[in-house]
Amino acid sequence: MKSWVRRPPACSIRLIVLLGLLISFAVFTAAKEAQPNEDPQIAARMKNLTEQLRCLVCQNETLADSRADLAEDLRKEIREQMQQGKSDQEVIAFLTQRYGDFVLYKPPVKATTYPLWFGPFVLLIAGTLVLFRFLRRRREMIQEQPLTADERKRAEEILRSA
Repeated sequence: MKSWVRRPPACSIRLIVLLGLLISFAVFTAAKEAQPNEDPQIAARMKNLTEQLRCLVCQNETLADSRADLAEDLRKEIREQMQQGKSDQEVIAFLTQRYGDFVLYKPPVKATTYPLWFGPFVLLIAGTLVLFRFLRRRREMIQEQPLTADERKRAEEILRSA
């Protein structure tokens, strides 16, 4: 007696197995290494310090907020240095020596960062001066003359017809 139940073709079974393996591999590669339980004092210092540092990849996020791989590596490096007993200032000094003042979310005011701190104000003042100069020249170009009698009559006719 023949069974009328159709079996799926072998290629579809292989496709399902392959798809399952790909999904498993994607989940495996996306998983991050679990952070070990650490000293609450180091965790608080970590949070405070990473909020003062800039992510070098994202550039507009703090190190605490960034999900970039480099940010993960920097947080790991900071954690290791804290566990070695280094102070926050020593960790910041290490990072600024390695990456420059750019790693600081609020860089210090010094000769090399003057354009960063004062550049926007200089541009704003320069733009305002250029605008006032342009408006003054334009005002001088406009000559006010009263309408002649013919021009006044014509204007009144136009207004009446409208």
